[in-house]
Amino acid sequence: RGAPDGFAVLAEKLLPAVVNVSSTQSVQAKNGPPSGPDVPIFPPGSPFEQFFKDFLNRGHPGQNGEAPRPERRAQSLGSGFIIDASGLVVTNNHVIEGADEVSVILQDNTTLKAEVVGRDETGDLALLKVKSDKPLPTVEFGDSSTARVGDWVLAIGNPFGLGGTVTAGIVSARSRDIRQGPYDDFIQTDAAINRGNSGGPLFNMDGKVIGINTAIFSPSGGSIGIGFSIPSNMAKTVVFQLKQFGHPRRGWLGVRIQQVTPELAESVGLKDTAGAMVAGVTDGGPAEKSSIKGGDIILKFDGQDVKDMHALPRIVAETDVGKKVKVDLWRDGKAVSIDAVLDEKPSDEKLASIDTGKKAPEAPSSARELADFGMQIAPITQDLKDRFQIGADQKGVVITNVKDGSVAAERGLKPGDVIVEVQQADVTSPDDVTKRIDAQRAQDRKSVLMLIQGQDGMRYVPLPLTKSGKDTKPG
Repeated sequence: RGAPDGFAVLAEKLLPAVVNVSSTQSVQAKNGPPSGPDVPIFPPGSPFEQFFKDFLNRGHPGQNGEAPRPERRAQSLGSGFIIDASGLVVTNNHVIEGADEVSVILQDNTTLKAEVVGRDETGDLALLKVKSDKPLPTVEFGDSSTARVGDWVLAIGNPFGLGGTVTAGIVSARSRDIRQGPYDDFIQTDAAINRGNSGGPLFNMDGKVIGINTAIFSPSGGSIGIGFSIPSNMAKTVVFQLKQFGHPRRGWLGVRIQQVTPELAESVGLKDTAGAMVAGVTDGGPAEKSSIKGGDIILKFDGQDVKDMHALPRIVAETDVGKKVKVDLWRDGKAVSIDAVLDEKPSDEKLASIDTGKKAPEAPSSARELADFGMQIAPITQDLKDRFQIGADQKGVVITNVKDGSVAAERGLKPGDVIVEVQQADVTSPDDVTKRIDAQRAQDRKSVLMLIQGQDGMRYVPLPLTKSGKDTKPG
C-alpha cells in the first residue's frame, strides 16, 4: 500500500473512541523542613545550622507534637480507548496505579467516573468500566502479527494533557525487548509519542488497534521518534481475562532460565545457541511434575521454536492454563520430548515463598585448588556457612578464594558462591568437582559447565578447560 494522501478521514472516524484517563491519588506531605537543590546545607555544628533550621521550619511543623502537614492530591493524565459500547476502556496499568479515583474524559469533554475492572501489573494493562446514558463509540483490536516494518501507523492520545492528538509514523521494528518485564515483545514506532500518550491506541490504516502505546526512549522526556507499543494480539488476550476474572491467567511452567551462550552450547554438545537453559525448577511446579530438570535446554514449546531465553516466558504465558503441551529438550547430549500440563502462574508473593531446589547429601573431603580457573574450593562446613552467610540446608562445594584477573573472576565467581553441579551432576565434595572436570578434559571438551548458587540466585557458568589441568590440594 502506498503512502496515503492524508489521515483526516481516518482520524475523524477514530478520535471519538479515544479517551483521556485522569487519576488522582492522596499523598501525605512529609513533615519537616523543605529540601531540594535550592535549600542550603550546613555541616553539623555549624553556627548557621540552627538558624537556618529554625527559619526553614516556620510553617512546616515537625514531629514534636505539632499538627501534621495536610495531605495533597496528586494527579496524572494518560490515554485509553473504548472497546465496548457499554463502557469498557483499555489503558496502561501505570496510568491508574495507586489511584483513589479514576475518571474518563470523552472527546466532547464529558467526564465519567470509572471503576477498575481488572489490572495486570506485569503486562502493564488495565481495564476500566464507565456508565453512560448512551452507547459509546468504539474501536476494534486488529491482528498485530500482520504489521510489517515500514507499515504506516497512527497514534492517538493525550500528550502533556492537551487532549486528543493525532500523530503518524511507521512501524520501525518488531519484537523489541526493552527490559520492562518478562513478556516484552513491543512494536517500535516513530509516530510521535510523549508523556500522556500512555494507554492510547496505535492504529493501522484499516483503523484497527494493533498496539497500545506504553513507553518511549528519550533522554529529554519528549519524543525523539522511538516509541513502544504492546502488540494487540498479546493485549486482547489479557483484556479478555481481566473482563472474565479481574486478573490475568497466564500459563506457568515453573522454571528459572538463563541464556544459552556459545560456551554453554559447546559444553553440552549443541551446535547453536537457540533455546533456554533451565537453571532450576520450582518445587511442586509443572516442570518438576513432568521431570524437567536443571541443565535441560528447552528448544521447542507447544510446537513453537524457542529462539532465545526471552522468548520462552512469553510463549508459556500465552498458553492456556491446564493445557497439555509437548516440550522438546536437549538433555545429556541428545534430543528428548516430554509432556507437561501448565498451571496458572502464582502471584509473586506466593512464588517467593515456595522452596526451590533439591540438593544432594553432603560428603566430607579436603579443600582443593583449581589452578586452571584461579579459585579454591572446599566442603561446606559450619564455619564457612557462618563466614559467607550460606543457608543452613545448602549443599554443594563452596568457593573460598578467587584470584584477581583469573578465569573465575572474569566469569563473575566470588568467594562464598557454591558449586551445586558440575556438568549437570550434583557435587558434594571437591573430589567430585575435580573428577568431573577431568572427565570433560578427557573428552577434549573446551569447557566445563557448573551450576552456581550465589547471592543473586542460581545460574550456569561455563569455564574454559586446558588440556592438562593443575588442580592441587593447597599446602
